[in-house]
Amino acid sequence: MTRRSFLHHGSAALAAATAISYVPTTFAREPKPRRVGLIGSGWYGKADLLRLIQVAPVEVVSLCDVDKRMLDEAAGIVAGRQKSGKRPRLYADYRKMLAERDLEVVLIATPDHWHALPLIEACKAGADIYVQKPTGVDVVESQSMLAAARKHGRVVQVGTQRRSTPHLVEARDRFIKEGRLGKIAYVEVCCYWHMRNRDTLATAPDTAPPDHLDWDMWTGPAPMRPYNKIAHPRGWRAFMEYGNGIVGDMCIHMLDMVRWMMGLGWPVSVASSGGILMDKAARANITDTQTATFDFNDVKVVWTHRTWGETPDPKYPWSATFYGEKGTLKASVFSYDFIPRNGGKPEHKDQVMELDLYPEDRDEKDLERHVAPAIRGHMRNLLDCIDTRSRPVADIEEGHISTASCILANLSMKLGRTLRWDPARHEVIGDKEANKLLARPYRAPWVHPTPGKV
Repeated sequence: MTRRSFLHHGSAALAAATAISYVPTTFAREPKPRRVGLIGSGWYGKADLLRLIQVAPVEVVSLCDVDKRMLDEAAGIVAGRQKSGKRPRLYADYRKMLAERDLEVVLIATPDHWHALPLIEACKAGADIYVQKPTGVDVVESQSMLAAARKHGRVVQVGTQRRSTPHLVEARDRFIKEGRLGKIAYVEVCCYWHMRNRDTLATAPDTAPPDHLDWDMWTGPAPMRPYNKIAHPRGWRAFMEYGNGIVGDMCIHMLDMVRWMMGLGWPVSVASSGGILMDKAARANITDTQTATFDFNDVKVVWTHRTWGETPDPKYPWSATFYGEKGTLKASVFSYDFIPRNGGKPEHKDQVMELDLYPEDRDEKDLERHVAPAIRGHMRNLLDCIDTRSRPVADIEEGHISTASCILANLSMKLGRTLRWDPARHEVIGDKEANKLLARPYRAPWVHPTPGKV
């Protein structure tokens, strides 16, 4: 749901009605396609871009990636899917692509450590943006992205698409907004999927990078590690150098969903503990077990992930469970279940797939088909807000809050103490050591952004 002002909405509707009354339908023209560019042409870059092509007249004119093979493959797919049939221009450096200054919408679907700098540059280039979650890999990066969007007046949608998932929108409206759960004081969020890479040095030794990959540019501002097949493509989430582990990858989705459904802002404090407790032989350096408590005063949101052992509820391995005085709501990307107290009738709903409306989803390689409707809804909301210059449902500020909260959880685990957050000053209260960790060092020659210099 976009947050337009009444006057803006009313005047826009009046203008549309006036135009319709004076222009015969025989002379009506299709809207001019929006010029679109994609930075990061891998798995989710293509998933996002192809959903955009499904819902709006666009012309994908530019693709950027440091992997030549992946880039060429994406160009062929796009040419086959967009109406013009044209192959986009190809770039290995996002700065050269954005220097053309001819893009209306830019999609960013790089590994996490490459979200901040391209977004800031795209804001300066006058584009509106869809950026994958999380917003940044450190708090200051994320804060700088928000500052750039506001300074340059850009519309930015973050890929926390639970906010556009049809059955979750329904669950929020029917059970939380209508008060059927009563007061909610505790929410459990979790991920029990065995998603941590288990390769060891014996199965995945460091090697020279393949000829089609610019490993130095891929690494960018992150610490330089030797190339390893685990990292590219898609496996980079196994390393903290490129992201924030499972908390930064999976918790952000569920925490953001809870915040959206309940209307929560910043947590007042964050506490976390965990580590590599079981799978110590793997090359991955992210935790295999971790808990985090996000304290919103009267509401506690508690995260758990464990990449080994059994799942407590096989129907809801990645989910949120809302505990209310009148009942319980379980919610995931696949379904929801409402269980009222005192003998009421339970209610269940599965995800919407939309395969009849978009049959191409059936055969698209690597597409998470159950997520496709949410991506389409997210894209429609972005385009609607671009037209009205309003803030989308997953506005960059909302993405920043959810991202930074998850980063604070990792910092709490690292420091071994609860962190109390001051959102006005954007700092951890009374903790100089923690505040020094809000920005990661950048590898030269890349320069870390700051909110005042975007």
